Order: sequence, then C-alpha cells, then structure tokens
Amino acid sequence: MTVQQQIETKLQQALTPAVLEVVNESHMHSVPPGSESHFKVTVVSPEFSGLKLVARHRRVNQVLAEELSGRIHALALHTLTPEEYTARDGRVADSPACHGGSKQG
Repeated sequence: MTVQQQIETKLQQALTPAVLEVVNESHMHSVPPGSESHFKVTVVSPEFSGLKLVARHRRVNQVLAEELSGRIHALALHTLTPEEYTARDGRVADSPACHGGSKQG
C-alpha cells in the first residue's frame, strides 16, 4: 500500500469524511522521482464542527501519527466542516511553491 493510500484509508476510517482529497505534491519539491513525502490533504467532516483549526489539525495529526513520525515530511491540511466547504464552493488554497533544496530561486 502506498503512503497516499494509507493516509486515505486511515482518514476515511477515523473521520468518515464527506469529502477527502489527498494529493501527493512530492514532485513539486527537491526529492527523488516517485517520492511520497509531501501531501496536501482536504478533509471535510462534520466531526470538525465546533472545533478550532488547531484542534482539527491535531485530530488529523493523531490519526496519521505513524506516517508523520517518518514517512511524511510535509502535510498541508485543509480541515473543513461541510458548511464551510459549501460556502467556499469546494475550493481550498493552492500549495505554495517550494523554496528549498535545489529549487531555490
């Protein structure tokens, strides 16, 4: 199972999201081809209702603790309630360009 599949499986089981999008953005960074170390995750779950952003991120980090302890270098999180997601027309911010390693500009 790939790292991306592990992330998807764990978040599906733990949060029962209405929307889950996991994007491997490793290719945008100074890593070897085929790497799975940088991800953008959008999770839309009613479980986030009433929680501040930090608490939402902590919840996701708890679910992915094993992956974050070694395999994942960067995790961009977009944690929304269904109402917030609808109000944004399903849009989340793009990830910033990488400024590290050999891709510095």
